[in-house]
Amino acid sequence: MTTDKYAGSPPGPPLIDGFGRRVTYLRLSVTDRCDLRCAYCMSERPEFAPKAGVLSLEELESVARAFIARGVRKIRLTGGEPLARRNVMSLVEGLSQYLANGALDELTLTTNGTQLDRFVEALRHAGVRRINVSLDTLDRAKFAAIARRDAVDRVLAGIDAALKAGLAVKINTVALKDRNLDEIPTLIEWAHERGMELTLIEVMPLGEVGEDRSDQFAPLRDVESALKRRWTLEADDHRTGGPARYVRVKETGGRLGFITPLTANFCDGCNRVRVTCTGELFMCLGRQGRVDLKAALRTGGAPALNEALDLAMARKPLGHEFDAARPGAGAVSRFMSATGG
Repeated sequence: MTTDKYAGSPPGPPLIDGFGRRVTYLRLSVTDRCDLRCAYCMSERPEFAPKAGVLSLEELESVARAFIARGVRKIRLTGGEPLARRNVMSLVEGLSQYLANGALDELTLTTNGTQLDRFVEALRHAGVRRINVSLDTLDRAKFAAIARRDAVDRVLAGIDAALKAGLAVKINTVALKDRNLDEIPTLIEWAHERGMELTLIEVMPLGEVGEDRSDQFAPLRDVESALKRRWTLEADDHRTGGPARYVRVKETGGRLGFITPLTANFCDGCNRVRVTCTGELFMCLGRQGRVDLKAALRTGGAPALNEALDLAMARKPLGHEFDAARPGAGAVSRFMSATGG
């Protein structure tokens, strides 16, 4: 990986879209492959991108460097499952230099946790201080049904290892009708007892997963109402640069987040974009519009990348078109695992 360090003023102007929003947050997918098959995320037999079409780790770092040079301050590595990418730590270590010299405020990742215990020490050494772990249930049978794999023990071991290493862990839980709603209070208590935040997420209509989205979708306003009958939820102005709205649960002392793409549009303050492992820049998770960074990088290098970023800012939409009244409405054909969670 490259060892030259970003220093001085950014060589290009800040990334500002047509609505005046400044993009400071990049979600960079390193692979579309995953060792789970979560029913709301992908099909049982997904078609992954051919290896020849996937950006090399060096190319992924070049893309990240272009964003950093244009004012991105936070990078989250995603997948698929990012820790499933061979030699992924060389990318993490390459990006850690931008933490050391102040060009980045944060380097983090979202993981399913199955391989986390093998990587926590290396992640901490590279400057990663906070991670998100996707976990929808603590029940082994429910986990196996949702993830289509029996792996909850490995996930819990990874979470324990991360906490022991001193990493801050936030749990991401997708609220699924008739699947895990009854367990949400237990998950919250479990997370808060261990000093972890938990964020609830509405299922999003991305990809054809073999199930009707109406059979999966649970409005978080209903979940929150149920929680208010159980606990005292106090407003919390905590922000992480993402779309979550937070409350503090008085009885547990912990923080609880809500991400509501269908029932409460959060797009007005969007400050992020996503790049897939194949180099497609998606300006909105819920839209099909994209810009090909792989072609720009491989044919024109850094100057072409900058031109592509300018084009992306001009095309970034105001928001998605998901509709809570019709959970499948506004759906896009690509899977969440292909875009980067």
